[in-house]
Amino acid sequence: MTMLDAKIPNGPIEKKWSEYQATCALVNAANRKKMTVIVIGSGLAGGGAAAALGELGYHVKLFCFHDSTRRAHSVAAQGGVNAAKNYQNDGDNVYRMFYDAIKGGDYRSREANVYRMAELSIRLIDTCVAQGVPFAREYGGSLGNRSFGGVQVERTFYAQGQTGQQLLMGTNSAIARQVKAGRIERFSRHEMLDLVVKNGRAIGVIVRDAITGEIERHAAHAIVLGTGGYAKIYYLSTMAMGCNATAAWKAHKRGAFLANPSFVQVHPTSLPAMGKHQSKLTLMSESLRNDGRIWVPARSGDDRSPEMIPDSERDYYLERKYPAFGNLTPRDIAARAAKEQIDAGHGVGPMRNAVFLDFRDAIAQQGRETIQSRYGNLFGMYQKITGIDAYVTPMLIAPSPHFTMGGLWVDYELMTTIEGLYACGECNFADHGSNRLGANSLLQACVDGYFILPSTIGNFLSGRIKEPLYATDAPEFDQAESKTRKVIQKLLSIKGSHPVDYFHRTLGATLWDCCGISRSRESLNRGIEQIRDLREQFWSDVNITGGAHEPNSELEKATRVMDFLELGELMCIDALHREESCGAHYREEYQTKEGESLRNDEDFSYVSAWQQHAEGEPILHKEPLSFEAVNVMTRNYK
Repeated sequence: MTMLDAKIPNGPIEKKWSEYQATCALVNAANRKKMTVIVIGSGLAGGGAAAALGELGYHVKLFCFHDSTRRAHSVAAQGGVNAAKNYQNDGDNVYRMFYDAIKGGDYRSREANVYRMAELSIRLIDTCVAQGVPFAREYGGSLGNRSFGGVQVERTFYAQGQTGQQLLMGTNSAIARQVKAGRIERFSRHEMLDLVVKNGRAIGVIVRDAITGEIERHAAHAIVLGTGGYAKIYYLSTMAMGCNATAAWKAHKRGAFLANPSFVQVHPTSLPAMGKHQSKLTLMSESLRNDGRIWVPARSGDDRSPEMIPDSERDYYLERKYPAFGNLTPRDIAARAAKEQIDAGHGVGPMRNAVFLDFRDAIAQQGRETIQSRYGNLFGMYQKITGIDAYVTPMLIAPSPHFTMGGLWVDYELMTTIEGLYACGECNFADHGSNRLGANSLLQACVDGYFILPSTIGNFLSGRIKEPLYATDAPEFDQAESKTRKVIQKLLSIKGSHPVDYFHRTLGATLWDCCGISRSRESLNRGIEQIRDLREQFWSDVNITGGAHEPNSELEKATRVMDFLELGELMCIDALHREESCGAHYREEYQTKEGESLRNDEDFSYVSAWQQHAEGEPILHKEPLSFEAVNVMTRNYK
């Protein structure tokens, strides 16, 4: 075990980033044209990085497994993006935003990175407006704001319920500009299947063309991963079917440490599962909790329609338990509270697996038109899926896996433990601790891609100006491509009796049961055993139709699920190791008398960073967490 150095600059927290930018090494414009950077992923983190690096003059190779960069999963984000603009004059500022995120993450995030994110939020909104993002505006023309969970100010900028889509369209406009200028080379329907490493440094990638099946080699001076999170490992989640962890996991197997993999956020407001054949769940934006009130029948098993249950027989449990924040408690608390109500027999809906989100009072006070102007597309989406008019009948909502705070370990410069390999956005661990506050996901992705990486990557590339690209016929490329081909052939040759989805669904159910909203020593040990057995069964009994040299969605799923089967075990190992409750990591053995999280700062105030071991258990490394700008205390939202 080693103690990791995050390379955090010295000085007061409010000056660390400006001091870093003032002293870091640069690459001049003429030399940037000679250097190639590979970017994997075209969402707000990867796409933003590609556009910004292209604007600086680098030659960028941008890869995505979709048919268009516009289909990256950033498009699905609904509620908004945070920024400390203080347009509402309600007491917001950079420090308050930083403190809210540190507290929301239950003091398990790196202080310097979180402050930088809050600091850069102000620039981000100006950049997005310049790109044409149609943020909501007040009557007088100023940009509108609303609240999200875990805060007491209004700092969330939004484009109705389509904020991610609108931000991604702005990013794609920036990408298109660089493609036309010849600085971005775009590769759609290409998926990264391995990382090429030479003497501890990333020098290239192995990718598969999903149309032809061809295996390709690409070299670069630096490589950036912006591939999102791994919540789809649970199968039923708010993530798109194609979301995966393969690029990050392949980097991990080549030497990049994976940090806090058990920190997974369960979103409190998604549509509940309606049957055993469902393949994904639908997110309903946290913004709905601004005006909607969450409740369950006070009497367990009450099967009356919600309109027939009077207020005196309703339990507005978040308002009762957390009066200071009410329905806008952080996601980990709201999700856990919903699960408690459902497990206690107060669940509603056909499968008794949901709670109500009710807009009756908001409509009565503000009018239907006002609510429709704020959430009209979300209400329309809900009615299209369920057939229920939420203006009249309360929504049914339930907790669902949504976001991963864990990810590749990176230092202050966003570099992983592999030299020349960077990770930005959700695929790194750095900014959210053990629980992300709503609307900070889009923020992190954008500031990592647009502002941070373009500054820090030059610090590395400035020392490689005279180095040519490694030849793609080098032995390291041969070895990586050979390994990739062998894995594909092995998968296709098994010819077992179960499709890939069987293994993914079974893995997801195991993780939800053993390493979901709550975990215990017993459940985690059981989960590790079950995942190992399932992985062994996968490699002997999976059935993949089609061939390697054609479009083959089953093969694509198999290469992703085989990585999930390894990652799932590490998630359980990490959760088992961390003998405390913090944020979204809720160990049943470690709770207060009131059922709240019981953190152990003396023994676990660190980032757990895991190193792959070829022939044994993963190796734990630690990054100690120190706090200079905040006082560490027990979270209180009551």
